[in-house]
Amino acid sequence: MSARSPASAPARAWQRMLSGRRLDLLDPSPLDIEIEDIAHGLARVARWNGQTDGAHIFSVAQHSILVETIARQRARLDRKERLAVLLHDAPEYVIGDVISPFKAVIGDAYKIVEARLLAAIHLRFGLPAILPEPLAGQVKAADRAAAYLEATRLAGFDYTEAARFFGRPPRLSTVIERDYLKPWPAELAQERYLARFARLVGE
Repeated sequence: MSARSPASAPARAWQRMLSGRRLDLLDPSPLDIEIEDIAHGLARVARWNGQTDGAHIFSVAQHSILVETIARQRARLDRKERLAVLLHDAPEYVIGDVISPFKAVIGDAYKIVEARLLAAIHLRFGLPAILPEPLAGQVKAADRAAAYLEATRLAGFDYTEAARFFGRPPRLSTVIERDYLKPWPAELAQERYLARFARLVGE
């Protein structure tokens, strides 16, 4: 019996992480998820396909910290709820940050993979696989507020255009502008993401 040819072999659906874990995208296991891999990956994934001002990309890790900060300023959230906000884009450490226009082109297949990954990530860190609707709404609102700020401060959108896509300008403290909207080097974004995670899990 002849050996199976490379052309007929099943396509590889897992990615090897720097931790040594192999994460299956079709059936992700919480046991194969490590926060160090998430932080490393997100700090090197660019928001807005890299089309932002500054010497460094505006990373998904920095965006996630921004969203968690906005959500915390807007509502009284406990540490687990804030952790859920911080992890809202965590699947992108594997699948990258697919911009909204491209998501509209490729349809639901992307969403299915993303949802499976997010559920596994939630379970790995003691969160419900699917967030309660009120918290999911708060995450979405904070995410849109962050997108408005990034669009107008970094990605070249004018205020009218940004409002059309992301809603009204958010009312936030000046700390947001000063500390969270200047792109950080990848190593700093990774370090700060891990530090915020550690604070929220009580390590």
